[in-house]
Amino acid sequence: MDTANTDLPQVDLSICDREAIRIPGSIQPHGFLIAMDDIDGRIVQIGDNIFELTGRNPAEMVGLSLADALGPDCEREIRAGLQEQPLQPLSTQPAYLGTIEPRAGFHVDVLAHAHDGLTILEFEKVDRKAPADFRMLYPLISNFLSKLSDTASVPAISMLAANDIKRVTGFGRVLVYRFDEDGHGHVLAEALDPGYRSYMNQRFPASDVPRQARELYVANRIRLISDADYLPARLYPETNPLTGQPTDLSYAALRSVSPVHLQYMRNMGTMASMSFSIVVKGRLWGLISCHHATPCFVSFEIRAACEQLAQILALRVESREDSDEYDARLDLRRLVVSMLGGLTQGPDLVDNMNGIAPQLLRFASATGAALSFENRLVCMGDTPPEGKIRELIEWLSANAHDDLYHTNALSTVYPGGADIRRNASGVLAVPISRIHNHYLIWFRPEVIHTVDWAGNPHLKYDGSGPARQLTPRMSFDSWRETVHGTSIAWRSSEIEIAMEFRTALLGIVLERAEQMAELAEELGRANKELEAFSYSVSHDLRAPLRHIVGFSDLLLEFEGPDAPERRIRFLKNIKDSARFAGKLVDDLLSFSQMGRASLRPCEINMNDMFNAAREKLQLETGARQIEWRIDALPVVEADPNFLQLAVYNLLSNAVKYTRPREKATIHVSAESNEAEHVFHVEDNGVGFNMEYVHKLFGVFQRLHRMEDFQGTGIGLANVRRIVERHGGRVWAESVMDRGAKFSFAIPRKIVLE
Repeated sequence: MDTANTDLPQVDLSICDREAIRIPGSIQPHGFLIAMDDIDGRIVQIGDNIFELTGRNPAEMVGLSLADALGPDCEREIRAGLQEQPLQPLSTQPAYLGTIEPRAGFHVDVLAHAHDGLTILEFEKVDRKAPADFRMLYPLISNFLSKLSDTASVPAISMLAANDIKRVTGFGRVLVYRFDEDGHGHVLAEALDPGYRSYMNQRFPASDVPRQARELYVANRIRLISDADYLPARLYPETNPLTGQPTDLSYAALRSVSPVHLQYMRNMGTMASMSFSIVVKGRLWGLISCHHATPCFVSFEIRAACEQLAQILALRVESREDSDEYDARLDLRRLVVSMLGGLTQGPDLVDNMNGIAPQLLRFASATGAALSFENRLVCMGDTPPEGKIRELIEWLSANAHDDLYHTNALSTVYPGGADIRRNASGVLAVPISRIHNHYLIWFRPEVIHTVDWAGNPHLKYDGSGPARQLTPRMSFDSWRETVHGTSIAWRSSEIEIAMEFRTALLGIVLERAEQMAELAEELGRANKELEAFSYSVSHDLRAPLRHIVGFSDLLLEFEGPDAPERRIRFLKNIKDSARFAGKLVDDLLSFSQMGRASLRPCEINMNDMFNAAREKLQLETGARQIEWRIDALPVVEADPNFLQLAVYNLLSNAVKYTRPREKATIHVSAESNEAEHVFHVEDNGVGFNMEYVHKLFGVFQRLHRMEDFQGTGIGLANVRRIVERHGGRVWAESVMDRGAKFSFAIPRKIVLE
């Protein structure tokens, strides 16, 4: 069916997670169990179907020796087997002790294991008189190995195993399926007789194999249920007399199974089942699951042979996956070497990263990537909008605290994920700073796909009626689900090599930071030397320039009214140039003092300071029509001598560049927040081209011709140095011929150097 069937009963298989499957208190009745004290060999617990084996009731046998219970001959054979194969506690392999005849015409295979302070003997009825013949094991395994090849895929070798196990066991259907990262089983291979339904490529929900069952499949790797309609044989007494607790049957071949699972089998049309664990690197990778429509017992030697096949399959799966991962890692490391070579081509990391965009995307099999570094965001390929990326980075900074974050279903963990799932359902993010929000992020797009389930995996028990009567999944009809909001999952090799790339990237960033620190130190020394030099030169030049201006005035006075006009013009040019040079020297002297003098902050009324600067400027503006609008301004903590120079320079700048206007308008405003006070000086002057705004606050930088607007080119540089000495910042905005807006921010609390 293509959609969910709303008439199906509502079942919550999570109740299986709470079943104590290791201590069921009973065994399957196709065999018998005797538990002996490890110390004195006396029987302490027994299955209540023991009468069929011994002709005695359970209560009569507790406390007997093995010889009294089974007879001296059987006891000798069992003891001899235990001497040949000493039992190891927690061993996953039961010891096969041979075949005995406890009474005439009645033969049983004897299995033994040590656990829970007991020697647990299990007796399985067999038709043969001779011991189990394991000679079939060699040709079976040899034939299986001969069909394997180094290049065979995991599904291909799984299919070989399914066919061989079906042939050996005679079961009607054999499935090989693996568990995905969410615990769902995906059928990779299948061998079946006519009349059996196919589950090839379908998925079984994770709830079909509860958590504690998975753990037990790792400990005990074979489980046989010969008849789903069996009536369990209870243990007598109910608890282990040595511990007072239920006996742990984790490693018992006869361990009884959950009634819920038995009903599951009946609903599936399966009356006998057998499972073999596929354990890869200590993890339950998958299962070989055998089904039969009628009851079917499988003898120990055949189970042992199939278990060997399952172990070989697990080794080949591990080898195949390791080989695939090795090849993938090798390719990724080649890409990393190529990318690192590109990242060292120039000093700008962001530009270098942009230059290796194709390799960067291929490295993570991504369609988009983004680098956030030093207030810059560069996007490569198909990515979400910049605003959405910045929001994601803020979320990552607050919620992802490891060295790497990855998901292939972002919308399930990130509130804004649904808005960007088209090109960012999958995210792999590595932080490249512990202090700043610097991230390298890869994006994978949404891959809408369908999943064929063997029954609806989303049914939940609604609480109405006994859960045991609402049997597991009444239907195994194909149920198709369309999955949205996920991308292709990130492979372990991609995650591992991304971590290595992050480490290398951090090394490049650190080396760059060290180079910048070294350069800053050298620049600091050079600046101090330059400041000292400029202070000395500026100071020494002031007197000669004043002399030039003074002597020029004297010469103009000595020239009478009849002096040639050309001579007078030359003298005035000398005087004006000397005055400009003097002003330049004074500004240079002030600029050098900004870096040398210590701050002496105090409270300043900014309205008083701006008004004082305005009054000083009115002496120079003469009859110009200027509208001054100074809003209510806050009181700040700053050095008054420094700050008044910055304020004067900003207002002087506004006055200068509004000169072409018939009526100039200069507006001073302010705003405050918890961290700082921000001031704006806005005019309706000629403005400037924002393309060159980065040059605006540099020394001797001009955005207009000197012939149009005279000035030394140091005023705004002084403003920036003064504000930055206070721990603040400066910036400007403008539209050509429509005015400019200069802003500066002063922290509420000045931190003295």
